Amino acid sequence: MLRYKTHVADRSMYNTPPTYGVYICGLVLSWIKSLGGVQEIAKINQKKADLLYSYLDSSRLFSPTVSKPDRSIMNICFVTGNQETDHKFIAQASSAGFVSLRGHRSVGGMRASIYNAMPIEGVEKLIQFMSDFEKNNI
Repeated sequence: MLRYKTHVADRSMYNTPPTYGVYICGLVLSWIKSLGGVQEIAKINQKKADLLYSYLDSSRLFSPTVSKPDRSIMNICFVTGNQETDHKFIAQASSAGFVSLRGHRSVGGMRASIYNAMPIEGVEKLIQFMSDFEKNNI
């Protein structure tokens, strides 16, 4: 496949290009450009992470599981310190529309993945839900 001769023989169509993936990638890159580019999306992502970590660092129920210098701005891991409460939180969060918060199967807890497409408003709503859960479970 990496031989020019192969592509010449098959008139540049040795294999079918992943057209849908290329199309979606183009849409995502255009969207990032419309926001102001990579530097701007980096600022937005940092702000989202800062909001969530700020809440976690001050919470009486939830605790981040990663030390400050090693924290991800995309995957925020946290626990309550009690597996039953973790499971209760995940179930109630799921019922409220916050999906896929269950942590990795080998470590448990919770993991909020706040990738590029997650708006700041989504993080703010998650924090509000967590705050309400905390008030009802302490």
